[in-house]
This record gives sequence, C-alpha cells and structure tokens, in this order.
Amino acid sequence: MSMLNHKLLQLVLENHLQKDIWRGNFGLEKENNRVDGNGKLALTPHPKAFGSKLENPYIKTDFSESQIEMITPVFEKIDEAYQFLETIHDIVTLELNDEYLWPSSNPPALPNDEEIPIAMMNEPGEDHYRLQLAEKYGRKRQLLSGIHYNFSFDEEFLKKLYHAMHVNKNFKDFKDSIYLKLARNVLKYRWLLIYLTGASPVFNKTYIEECVQMSEHLDEESYFFPNMNSLRNSVCGYRNEKSYYVSYDSVEEYVRDLQSLVKSKELLSMREYYSPVRIKPAKGRDVDQALLEDGIAYLEVRLIDLNPLYKIGVSKESLKFVHLFLLFIMFLEDWPFGAEEQKAAVLNHDSLIMNGLQGRLFGEDRYVTLEEKALELMQEMEQMLQLLNPSDETFFRLLDQEKQKIINKELSFAAQVKSEIQKSSYLSYHLDKASQYVEESKASGYKFIGCEDLELSTQLLLKAAIKRGISFEFLDRDENFILLQKGEHSEYVKQATKTSLDSYSTVLMMENKVVTKKILKRHGIRVPDGRVYRDLDSALTDYETYRNKPIVIKPKSTNFGLGITIFAGGFSIEDYQKAFEMAFEHDQTVLLEEFITGKEYRFLVMGDEVVGILHRVPANVIGNGIYTIEQLVHEKNKNPLRGKGYRTPLERIQLGEVEKMFLKNQSKQITDIPSAGEVVYLRENSNISTGGDSIDFTDEIPESYKKIAIQSAKSADATFCGVDMMIDDIEKEATESNYSIIEINFNPAIHIHCYPYKGQNRKADEKILDLLFGKIQ
Repeated sequence: MSMLNHKLLQLVLENHLQKDIWRGNFGLEKENNRVDGNGKLALTPHPKAFGSKLENPYIKTDFSESQIEMITPVFEKIDEAYQFLETIHDIVTLELNDEYLWPSSNPPALPNDEEIPIAMMNEPGEDHYRLQLAEKYGRKRQLLSGIHYNFSFDEEFLKKLYHAMHVNKNFKDFKDSIYLKLARNVLKYRWLLIYLTGASPVFNKTYIEECVQMSEHLDEESYFFPNMNSLRNSVCGYRNEKSYYVSYDSVEEYVRDLQSLVKSKELLSMREYYSPVRIKPAKGRDVDQALLEDGIAYLEVRLIDLNPLYKIGVSKESLKFVHLFLLFIMFLEDWPFGAEEQKAAVLNHDSLIMNGLQGRLFGEDRYVTLEEKALELMQEMEQMLQLLNPSDETFFRLLDQEKQKIINKELSFAAQVKSEIQKSSYLSYHLDKASQYVEESKASGYKFIGCEDLELSTQLLLKAAIKRGISFEFLDRDENFILLQKGEHSEYVKQATKTSLDSYSTVLMMENKVVTKKILKRHGIRVPDGRVYRDLDSALTDYETYRNKPIVIKPKSTNFGLGITIFAGGFSIEDYQKAFEMAFEHDQTVLLEEFITGKEYRFLVMGDEVVGILHRVPANVIGNGIYTIEQLVHEKNKNPLRGKGYRTPLERIQLGEVEKMFLKNQSKQITDIPSAGEVVYLRENSNISTGGDSIDFTDEIPESYKKIAIQSAKSADATFCGVDMMIDDIEKEATESNYSIIEINFNPAIHIHCYPYKGQNRKADEKILDLLFGKIQ
C-alpha cells in the first residue's frame, strides 16, 4: 500500500507547482575540533584572527574553545551553501598553522575531562549554561561534532500552495503545519538518514570510559560497537539523559511541553532539547516567544555525521539526498505522532544503531526489517520523482546511488571508514586525512569557491572579511562592487581597492599619466623625461630624434600594461608606428618617455605603509632544446596558478602582436627552438597581467625606497596605490639619480602580493580591512 498522499501530489501537479516545490533556502553549520600534529585535542585559544567568538557570523566556537563552528549564510541552492562552507573551511584550515581540523564526528585523543577548555563568551548566562552542560553530560560528550542542515521552502511556493489548498487557517498557521509535518516525519524516519550519512563507527580509547568498556577494539587505541555506523547518534553520543516526548501537533503545544521540561528542571533550557530535528524561528534569542509570535521559519536537521571521506566533512550528494528526503516526507500521508509513535521512532533509531539495517522496524503490525522498509521508502521516492520531475535524471541517479548503499552494506560511508581505519588506526587514519585536506586547501587557498567569476583581488578581500566576521553583499557582481558591513559600519568597495578612502580626483590623477608626472615632479620625485602626442603624424615626425634611444610608448591613461611598447635599442619606423597605433587604441593622448635602466619593482602602498614589494619578471620561457617557443608557452600556461582575467595569482602568457614584435626585435620567432636553459623574454614590460612572474622583495629593498613610494602615493593623496619604481641597485640606498618612478596606479592588484610566484603572502587583503574597519584587537 502506498504511503504517498496522492491527493496532495495531484494538487501540486494541477496547480503547476512541480518546479516551485524544488526551490528552497539552504544553510549549513559545521563543527570541527582543532588538534595538534599528534592527533591530540588542541588546548590553545580560539584563533585571534577570527575576531570575536560572539560577533563573527561565519566562524565561532561551539561548546569548547577547541571546537570551531562554521556557519554559512542562507542560499537558494545547495551547491552555493556547499561552496561557501568549503571556502570557510579553507580559511580556517589555512589559519591554523601547526594545527588541523579533525575530520571525524568522534573526538580526537582527549585529555582528562576537566582539562577540556570550555569556550567562555563573557556573557554570564551563556557561560553558566555551558558550565552546567559540562557538569551534566561531561565535557568529552560535548566534543562530538557534526553537520546541521537548515532548510525552508521558498516562501512564494508556500503561498501558492496555501491558496491552492483553500485551508481554513491563516498563512502563518498553514506554514507552521507544513514544517511540523516535516519535523514529525523526519523524526519517524530519521533512522534512514542516520544510516545513509553515518560515518563515525570507530572511536578513540580516550573517549568516555563506560563507552570504551562496553565496546570492542580494532587495536589498542581504536574501539567500536558491532553494526554501529554513528557513535554520535548512539546512547554514547549527543543525546539527552533520557528520551523526552514533545508534541509536534502545534507550535503552542511544542513550546508548552518544552517550557514544562525546563520548569521541572528536566532541561536547563529549551536549547538543551537535543532533538535530531528542531523547528526554528527566523531570529530571536527567546526561541519560545519568537516561535509563538512569528511562527516557524525553517527546520534544522541535526543528525548528519562529519564524513572523513570528504574535505569539508560532507558530500554534496548527501546534502541533495537530504533535500530529496525532506520533499518526500512532505508528500507522505500524515499519521498521529504522539508519545507511543515517538517511542517507536526512538526504538527504530536504536535498532539501526545496534543492529544495522537487519534491525527490527518497530511500530508495524508485522515483523519488518529496517532494510525492507528502506527499500520500500526508496521505491516510494522514485514514484514521487516520476510524478514531479520525470525528465531530470539527476535525482534518479542520486536515489539509485543511495539505494546501492542499502543493498550492499560495504558501500556505506561507515563501512568504508571502518575498513580504512583497520589498515592503520583511528588516530593515524584521521590525522592522515586531516593532513591531506590541508594540502588540498593550500592548493586552492586563493579561491573563493563559488565566486571564481570575481576578480581574484575581490575574492581575497571577501575571504579576509569572512575571517574577521565582516558580512558582505554583492551590489554589482559583474563590476566586483560589494558592500561590507560590521555592526553599524558600512563600506562600499569596488575591485578590492577602490574605496571611500580615495577621492575621485585622486583616481583621476593616477589614471592620467601626464598629470601624474607633473604632480610627482612638483614633490621632488624623479620621473622619466618625455613628450606628449595627440596625433600619429606628430609622433612620426619625431622618429629620427628617438630612433637610437631606449624609449617607452604608452597611453596617457592605462593600467595593467595595456597599449605599452618598450624599445630598449634601435627600432624601425614600421615598429615605431605600430607601437603608437596600439597606444592610440587605448587613449587619445600618448606618452613617449625615456627608458629608465635598472629593474622594475611594484611597491604596494596602503595608508602610511609599504605592504609589499614585487619584482615583476617579464613574460618568459626557459628552453629545453626540444620545444619551440610556442610550445614552451603552452606548457608554462598549464600551471594551475595561471589563468585569465585576474582570477588566478598569475596570468597566462599570450602570443599576440606585442609578443611577436618583441621576439622580432631579438631576431626570434615563435617557431624557434631555444637551447636548454636559455631564457627567452616575450615582453619588455613586466606586468603580471601580461604573463609576468612575481617575486617578493619586501624585505630586501632598503627603507629609503619605501619612503619614496609612500611620498609618491601621498603626492596624489592616495590611500591605496601601486608605485612602479625603477632601481639601479637595491644594495644601495636611494639617491636623486639611482631610481625613477615610472607610474603610480590606482586600483592596484593585491593578489600578486598575497600569492607571489616566489615569496611570502603579505596579507594585503587584511591590510585593506585594517584601514576600512580597524585592526583586530
């Protein structure tokens, strides 16, 4: 007999809501313990880099100071929430230095209970509550970690369904009834989710002594219970001292029952009700009042284990299955869910924990195993999909994948994890996984996963904002225009360094190279001599004057090296003309300047400080005696750090007109085969945006040059400025004649200083936030 409510399904189809029903709002919360290099619980304080434990909306502490909690905003797609969680995970991972995020729900090697540090929040009520929890449950139990899955339906869908059903209640009560039904059915069938997401079958000998004594061991440190796939969901896990049966028939009854448990001192507060699913209001510390006044805003599913098989502790497929499961149980017939039914749900939960899918299903008229019921539920889900979404194979494939875990127990996450642990040990396995995931985070550490469409400098600024708890909003994503907010303080930022701290006139001054030179000269700063041209004929007239001199031809207003040609030696009239033509494509005014000898360095000035200095090596390849220049470029561009459009730390090398002309001036062409070890330069200008390599020299450059860079920025009243300086010899202090400022640039790229080709990260992204919001105290 079908368990599906076909009347409700038909109503959705008749009102063309089958697409709307898939829309929702998704948020994720994740806890991880911090550990040292030996897999022992880290007893160090919550990292200062994350700012206030109370105020950071993304990175907090959970019960213990050693336990980090990561929280995503709400998204309309699971993929977006997953990507944001991965970004937070990477941020935290890369900040921990000699520590790791423990990848299992079950704790690492633990000290004595009293040595586990409780996270104190400097709020008397909150701190007292945590101390009470420690006394009541023990600190070790509180270190069990997991994933919380927050879900709500799209509000417009619920309104359409409300009108289609013609129910005799207001919309708030109708919405409450939908979420209460979901909560009842999650509780009833939670054993299936526990089986499919359970990934904590083995635990360490330092866990709760009674649990260790009752269990079996794989080796002297690794313990387990036969058939148990999730310690966290067991009697040794994160549970109340006894089962409480709370009404899910209405919000009023739910709140009444929880308040009674608190009043009778069974619970310390409503928060202590450790149900596998919670109904949640939109906001408010007083959950009871918020639920009564505003109703249910979303459900929080709390039974998902951290899965050590995945870097961030959960697979995207698992999260999508939870979504499918929640939709499915909405379409189930609604049965009573009083105390007897809740007792049966608890028995089924424990039947799964102790006996696996071969355990008995309670609450049925006949003897049925959990495996039989699981396959029946899967079949019903497939029927639902056939009606609601028959053309999309994605969920059918997902359903089949989960079904295989039921048919073949060795495919379950818990079985895979246990099998791997048996090859080493509990601590070694998880520490190896933690180390592996650190390397994965490092490899993509420059990315804001899910926001790769943004310029890399903007991605880095947003990651720095998350780290210190500054919320953000996209105002114009295509333009990399964002709003940053912390408390009452707001800042509008475009492309990372266009901020309120620089005036429009400052930007215009730096953008105009003619004006820039005049301003720098007025402040006694050395700049190259040159001329200004506004038409090609005037420039061609002066060819004979400059034909044997080293010169630079560039547009008056340029950035990223666009339209610039450098002639270090003699050049033909044709090449001279082509250089001016390219420059005039970018501006109506073109500068011809003397070519200054020495090496070029980019000074990144922020406020009164030189944050970083790079020597930018022009685009180049190194010969191997086999490949042509064109092939060598192709090979070098395979480096994952090289990309296009300022979304990676380095740009791909191009082989356009400029590069071919520069090769021609060296009597080379792209089909030549350089000898082994021969360095072939493809451009004279060294911009990273044209394929150059970035080498950090911040600690090698004398202070005298840094003072000149700061003076150059101040001459234009610039807070954020890129100063390009030619220096003959950095071993010598600056004089009036051994340097020259060739440009100052507004909107300097910061990613080249955060992820140089060679050298250390200069944290330019964080310096921006220091200037906009103040330093972390």
